[in-house]
Formats: sequence, structure tokens, C-alpha cells
Amino acid sequence: MILGRGVLSAGRAALLRRPKLSVARNLQYDAFVDRHIGPRRLEQQQMLDFIGYKDLDDLTGTNVPNMIKIENPLELPSALDEYKMLKELETIAAENKIYRSYIGMGYYDTIVPAVISRNILQNIGWISQYTPYQAEISQGRLESLLNFQTMIAEMTGLPTTNASLLDEATASAEAVALAARTTKRSKVVVDSFCHPQNLDVIKTRSGPLGIEIELSDAVEAYEFDDKVAAVVVQYPNTEGRVHQFDELIEKAHSNGSLVIMVCDLLSLTILRSPGDLGADIAVGSAQRFGVPLGYGGPHAGFMAVAKTDAKNLLGRNMPGRIIGVTK
Repeated sequence: MILGRGVLSAGRAALLRRPKLSVARNLQYDAFVDRHIGPRRLEQQQMLDFIGYKDLDDLTGTNVPNMIKIENPLELPSALDEYKMLKELETIAAENKIYRSYIGMGYYDTIVPAVISRNILQNIGWISQYTPYQAEISQGRLESLLNFQTMIAEMTGLPTTNASLLDEATASAEAVALAARTTKRSKVVVDSFCHPQNLDVIKTRSGPLGIEIELSDAVEAYEFDDKVAAVVVQYPNTEGRVHQFDELIEKAHSNGSLVIMVCDLLSLTILRSPGDLGADIAVGSAQRFGVPLGYGGPHAGFMAVAKTDAKNLLGRNMPGRIIGVTK
């Protein structure tokens, strides 16, 4: 817990007026409960006494505004056993409507061979001997992430990639922020034929950062000015159309603006790569390579960037983790 100096000072002043708890909890470090569950009521009260508060309600009352407090007890339904809970979830899931997925819009059904599911997705060797949230995860998992980065670099034609982001929409918003950071400009032009989920997240994430988003129905004819940090295009677009962006990319670069291409990863097996076209940043989703739809995700998003200068500025400012090979 991090407390401001004012709270800590008041707490220490109150400490002089409060009796100190002298009872110590007898921890059994070889017991799972004592290692993983805590703090208990005694530890909570010791911390509260130290900072000068009577109880947790007293502490939160000084930090949580009254206008957002819920004073009444939550109206929660009665608890269910496992069987009834599963039946209720099945009932809720049955209300989902299943539609056929056509080209466009960014999500596509996939077929994953059983041999892949059994020997890779269900193979505990990928995530042992360590648990996956730790930094010291298994060599196999690190190798698979390195393979992922290598595949993205080869398919996008851009040399620096990361080991995935949350999904395509998040990656698009991160690319917009990356462009604004590196160019020191505040406006980004976005093709209105990007997928709607990408447009929504770009708008939501850009507002607090002070990045102006301008939608364009004819992005190839857009007249750039010196405020434009980047232009964002979907490739293919949300209607499934494929446009050649050679002239747009050349015009953007002549203005000092970056080009962000939001790509369909599977389409890059036959289309010209963003690197071949001269794009600076490529983002997209790896859902195309076998991840189930899952009612919208999340899926592994990717980002790849060009080396535009000797310092590799885009690569150094790229978000997410990068798996490297030691020498």
C-alpha cells in the first residue's frame, strides 16, 4: 500500500494515541495456507493501527468519494453448487446467436488439427517447469514466442516484432500512440473502412493522450499537413477490398508522416507485405492461424515496425515484450 505523506503523518500522530497490538501471528511457512492466504484480521488491524485508522471502512472513507459509494448491501442471489452453476451458464450461453462469418470484419472461423491441439496447446511441457506468469518461464514457451516473432517478421516484411499484444484493436491503438510519440505530432488520419472495433478502440485510447483522430472516407486522396503523425489503413479493409497503397505511402513519407497498416495475417501469404509496400508499422491479429472465435476474443495481436533510422527509434519505443536471443 502506498500512502501520501499527509495520510502517513496523520497515521503516525494517531499511532501515539492508540494502543499497539503486540500479538504476533505464528506463521507456519511449510503450510500452504500461511504462505498464500493473507493478511488475516490480525495483520490487517496491525497495519490499520500503524497508519492511524480504526477499521477498513474508516480507511476507505477517507479515499473513496461519497458520490460513488454504495451504502446498502449488495443484492446478490443465493450461492449455487457446481452442478446448478454449470446449468445456469449453459442457459445463458444458449441465448447467444451464431451467425455465419464472411470475408471482412476481422474475425474468421478456423480449423485446428487434433494433432496440434494435443501436442502443442495441451502439452504441459510448454509451460513447465515454471508457472506461465513468472519471468522464468520454460524454454519451450520462450522458443515458441521467438518463433511467433520470427513468423510475424517474415510475413509483414518488417524486422522488429514483439511477442504479441491483447488483440488487433488494442494493437491498432498502440500503433497510433507509438506514431504520436516518435513524430511528436498530434493528429492521426484513419481510414473509415477500418474494422469498427479498431476504430472504436483507437478513438477511446487516443482521447486521453491528446491525439486528434480524423476519419477519412477517401484516405488515398487526403492532403497531409505538418500536424499529421500517421495514417492508418486496413489491409484488406472491413469490406474485404484490397487497395494498393503505394502512392499514399509515398505521399505520407514525403510529409514526414508514418504509415500504419492493419493487416489480415493470413492474407499476407499472397498479398504484398507492408514492408514491401514501405509501411512503417504493421499490426493485426493472429486469430487467423487457429485461435477459436470466442465471441470476439481476446486474441494475440501482433506489431512489427520498420527500422527507419540508425537508432531504431520505432523498435525502441514499441510497446509489449520482445523475446531476444542471447549472444
